[in-house]
This record gives sequence, C-alpha cells and structure tokens, in this order.
Amino acid sequence: MINTRLTQPFRQALGAALLACSLSTLAVSTTQAAEIEMNFQNLLQQERAWAGLQTKTLKVGDITWSYSEGGQAGKPIVILIHGLAGSRDNWNRVARALTANYHVIIPDLPASGETLVPKDFDYSVPNVTEKLRRFVEAANLTGPAHVAGHSLGGSIAMLYAGQYPFETKSLFLIDAAGVYKAATTPYLKDPNQVKNMIVSKKGDFNFLMQQAMFTPPFIPKEIAQAQEKMMIGQVEQTQKMVDQVIALNKLYTPDSFALLARSIDAPTLILWGKQDKIVNVEVVPELKALLKNAQTPVILDNVGHMPILEADQLVVQQYLPFLSKIQTQKPAAAPAQ
Repeated sequence: MINTRLTQPFRQALGAALLACSLSTLAVSTTQAAEIEMNFQNLLQQERAWAGLQTKTLKVGDITWSYSEGGQAGKPIVILIHGLAGSRDNWNRVARALTANYHVIIPDLPASGETLVPKDFDYSVPNVTEKLRRFVEAANLTGPAHVAGHSLGGSIAMLYAGQYPFETKSLFLIDAAGVYKAATTPYLKDPNQVKNMIVSKKGDFNFLMQQAMFTPPFIPKEIAQAQEKMMIGQVEQTQKMVDQVIALNKLYTPDSFALLARSIDAPTLILWGKQDKIVNVEVVPELKALLKNAQTPVILDNVGHMPILEADQLVVQQYLPFLSKIQTQKPAAAPAQ
C-alpha cells in the first residue's frame, strides 16, 4: 500500500500544535495568522529532527544557503535536490531512511525555501548547478557524492553529473524534467503552461496539489494555508525560475538534451510515478536509452509527480539497495601507463 499520509510522529505533533492553539477554521486575525505560520515552521523543524536532520546556513559568495544536514561526516555523501517551487523539506521522509548510514545534505535551492540570493540573481539551470557545486566545495563535502534530483532538481542533478563526473558517484532521477521527444503533457509541450502552477494567490496551492499528486494526502486547512502563504511570498523568485525554464526550452532541443544525458557516466537509477501529469511516464524509455549506466527503471503505479511525498517508503525501498550496490562496487582501475 502506498503511504500518502503524514508520518505518525508528524501527525501527532501536528494535532497537538493545532489543539494547543485552538485555531478556528473561520477567518483569523493577524495574531492568529502569525501563530499559524509559527506553528507551521515549528512542525517542519520537528519533522526535520525526526528525520535526523539539522538546519544550517552557509554563505558562499553572494548566496546565503539554507540547508538540512544529517548523518555523520565521513560517511558516504548523499545530496538531495528538490524541484521547482519545492523545498528541502520535500525530502524529509526519504532522508529519515538515509541519515543512519549516509552523510545527507539537502539544500534549499535559490528561489525556494530560505536560501537568500541577490535581486539580480541568474536563476538559469546552468548557473544554479554551478552555484550548487560552489556550495558543495564550501561545505567541505570532499569525495564523490551520490546525487538525487526530483523534477527540475533532476535536470540540475543531470547537469551536475555531466559537468562534474569525478564528483558524482551515482545519480537518482525521480520524475526528472528535461526536453524529451516523447513529451505529451501540456507542461512539456508548452513550457509556458508551467506558469499556471505558480502559487500566486489563494486557491493556487490546492490546484498545484491536484496536478502534482495522483492522490493528494490530507493536509489540515491551517497548515495548507500556511504553506500557500509561504509560496505566495516567494512568487517573484519562482516566476524568475519559471522564466528561465521557458528560456531553456526555447534554447535546447531534444537532441541537445540528449547530448547532455549521453555525457553522464554515473550509475543511474530512474524512478517515476505512472500517473505523472507534469512529466509523462512515456519519456522514461527515452531517458533510459540515453544514459550509459542506467539500470531498469522503476515505475510506481497510482503515483503522480511527487513520489517522494506520495510514496516515500516505496522510493526508499528502491534507493537503499541501489546505494548499497554502488558502495560495494570497486572503482574502475586506472588506465595502464
């Protein structure tokens, strides 16, 4: 059975917090709204702690990165990259299964979460990828890392693996965005449609959930309102990122995207929601054929674009054995002199 509900510790914390505040489902005052937002942030912090993660910040150049870190330094590094309009907290439930044996790093990307960038920041995927590499270096994450990306984060993960092959031990792509020949969804055929998923006003968050998930989980009204408010507050940055996605799709073709994919050497696991309305599952064979070292893709039935939230335990069941297999592989021998 696919787990689409909030985890039990998180649900208990959520219920206790809402009960303590006695929040009304009617219009709330400014003070109550502030309490709801504070509650929301506290609950996110509790879920991070439950996952074995700590919130940290790191200033690199003109970017102040906000990120979650868990596990012990010295253990294999896993970098988890969220998608458009997402945040590091999208990965919390998956991260909980990783922090015991891996050094887990989950950054809030520019335009998302709490990472701060200048007003004139270049939100293009190539620039974000390069800045991510600078962050990894500044955080002293030495040695090749296992890199995972969801949605637009999958595009960033692929570009990272292509540009920094010796720093990428493996690649995990979940419903990864790209420029595909087999694209059939409105969002892939006409990237301008992505603008319709930007949360800019009340009601938009519910529409986004319906598009992103096959079976959206129950979210208490007050928490959904707090999430929507946070995303509305980031609408300017999100719009800039979407504009860059549209520009990239005008610049790149399926053939030029294929060149990037073919340059990737890292062992790759591909996982997709069969009912994805944003990046249709029919692109999976195309992506698999382009990648040199991709194993048989995993397709999850009754799952949409957000497996890391809709079916986190099924994602973990696939990712842990893949990581373990990669860790036990011997590095390729150096060429003979």
